[in-house]
Amino acid sequence: MRSICVFCGSSDSVHSDYTTAAFSLGILLANKGIRLIFGGGKTGLMGAVADGALSAKGEVIGVIIPSMNTPALAYDGLTRMEVPPDMHARKARMHELAEGYIALPGGFGTFDELFETITWAQTGTHQKPVGLLNVKNYYAPLLAAIDHAVEEGFVFREHRDALACNSNPAQLLDTMEKYSHPFEAVKRWMREG
Repeated sequence: MRSICVFCGSSDSVHSDYTTAAFSLGILLANKGIRLIFGGGKTGLMGAVADGALSAKGEVIGVIIPSMNTPALAYDGLTRMEVPPDMHARKARMHELAEGYIALPGGFGTFDELFETITWAQTGTHQKPVGLLNVKNYYAPLLAAIDHAVEEGFVFREHRDALACNSNPAQLLDTMEKYSHPFEAVKRWMREG
């Protein structure tokens, strides 16, 4: 993977373990020569992951909408900042630039981006790895809900298993680099096979 899109929260009112993990992930991506694609913000985990990547001389591309492209919110000094016209175009551009996706802890925006990405993999729109950096076991309740959906027949086991999850960024990347897309499950889901 030469580029990874990181979805994450922009709140500054979170435990320092979250921002520390984001900063460390940014450094790791840069040290591995992986371009960081992110939402372009300078606050919260968004700012921390960009700080980490830039501190290690990594390439960082922000993708932000016009209403958020302000001195108070936008990260200045990135490799490149792109400003699509709206949220739909923003997400499409982030997907276009990325060869994999990692969700750090975040709120509604992060959940939206994560689930859209998972859904696109489920329907065969992309064949890229998706991972959760499970800092402080943040994603345990979400994973329990997904496992419940599998048990109740709403999600195929292969699609659940395709979602990588680890609290260690290096181990998460290693799992994602070995990703194998569940093509047969996609066919079943789309009633093609």
